[in-house]
Amino acid sequence: MGRITEGIKHLLIINVLLFVATFLLGEQLFGWLALWYPQNLNFGIWQVVSHMFMHGGIAHILFNMYALWAFGSPLERMWGTRKFLFFYFSAGLGAALIHTGWNYYQVSQGLDALAAAGIPEVQVIDALTQGKYSPAWMEVAPRQVVQSMMDSFMTPAVGASGAIYGILVAFGMLFPNSELFLIFLPIPIKAKYFIPGLILLDLFSGVTGQPIFGQNIANFAHLGGALFGFIMMWYWKKNQFNKNRWDL
Repeated sequence: MGRITEGIKHLLIINVLLFVATFLLGEQLFGWLALWYPQNLNFGIWQVVSHMFMHGGIAHILFNMYALWAFGSPLERMWGTRKFLFFYFSAGLGAALIHTGWNYYQVSQGLDALAAAGIPEVQVIDALTQGKYSPAWMEVAPRQVVQSMMDSFMTPAVGASGAIYGILVAFGMLFPNSELFLIFLPIPIKAKYFIPGLILLDLFSGVTGQPIFGQNIANFAHLGGALFGFIMMWYWKKNQFNKNRWDL
């Protein structure tokens, strides 16, 4: 793909530096920069951006940075650096929005179930903000509903995957006939089939709770990035990049 583009080069550097810093500074940095549920005491508004530069392990960051380079490079060459970065961060913010919205739904479901069992919402929120829970909750409300509530409230989101799903959608719309491969299925699949299929698998996994891509995957962050990426591409294509184009 030739020389690495400027925008992607800087994104790679920042991601790697923060990944190394996480090992040096430990959980404190992770807690500051990961995206927490808004009612969690660890939440900070900067996290809607900072979580895009945090990763949970070597495999996580390697996969995301490879995808950023492989699919983002042709987009940055086509659009220019500033427009590419605008798209990237917009998709990432969309991912954070949809992910948080889904978590709000999960928390609300749990609070409603416990309230129906006679446990006041304020009591549950107070316990969760202290990182605690009562085993009795599982006995008076559906276990999966309560577990999903606790996971949504207490588990932060990290990674560039949401922004990268936006990049994938843009790549698929601009290069629909490019052939892609799955690691475990080395058969060429055109981007116009591969990328929608990947998104549908995320949707299935997110709705059903079946871990297709592994445990602790923020499926709705992926879907949010893909959705916002599609909306931006649809809008730009509709306007033919002229009337509302970025002159960079």
